[in-house]
Amino acid sequence: MAPTNPLSMQPLPFHEGRVERFAVPRELGVQEPRGGAPGASQSFFETLRDSMQEVNQLQAQADRAISDLITGEDTDVARTMIAVQKANLSFQMMVQVRNKIVQAYQEVMRMQ
Repeated sequence: MAPTNPLSMQPLPFHEGRVERFAVPRELGVQEPRGGAPGASQSFFETLRDSMQEVNQLQAQADRAISDLITGEDTDVARTMIAVQKANLSFQMMVQVRNKIVQAYQEVMRMQ
């Protein structure tokens, strides 16, 4: 069975063993990857810092959504759960990137 797009439960298109890029609806707040534009160059540190700030913003949005739900200002549970899941996924991704950076650093330190 082919993997499915979790947003629409449609099968992902496969061509020669690789997944083709598919469009993600803009209302989900997903942005295009950075660094693809010609002439736009960011250092690794700047990219990492910007990503960490974005994760922090998503955490703050999730906290606001939870407090709005608790106080009754917002009654949309689905929107709150989406904000919490976005924050959770971005945090997990940041942790995995950190693990890879630490692993690469340790590998460089082992070189003679």
